[in-house]
Amino acid sequence: MKKFTALWSVALLTLSAPSFAATCDAQAAEKKLAGAAKNSFVQKCEKDAAAALAAATATCEAQAADKKLAGAAKNSFTKKCIKDATGG
Repeated sequence: MKKFTALWSVALLTLSAPSFAATCDAQAAEKKLAGAAKNSFVQKCEKDAAAALAAATATCEAQAADKKLAGAAKNSFTKKCIKDATGG
């Protein structure tokens, strides 16, 4: 089960990575950043977003465990919880 949870977390990070890039690029465009400043901003933005997602995932999985959820109920709860926590 721990393997499944770890794989689930990695899958969420992998699937969310392109949206991090698009959001971070949009923020950089709003700030009218270019060149090295844009690259630096986007890298930091993506790193911060990944850290926030990892924290949200851990928190939501802990909440699911507290509620003694398992299987599809746990997956559904965790997915919604992460979406709500990250604004995604």
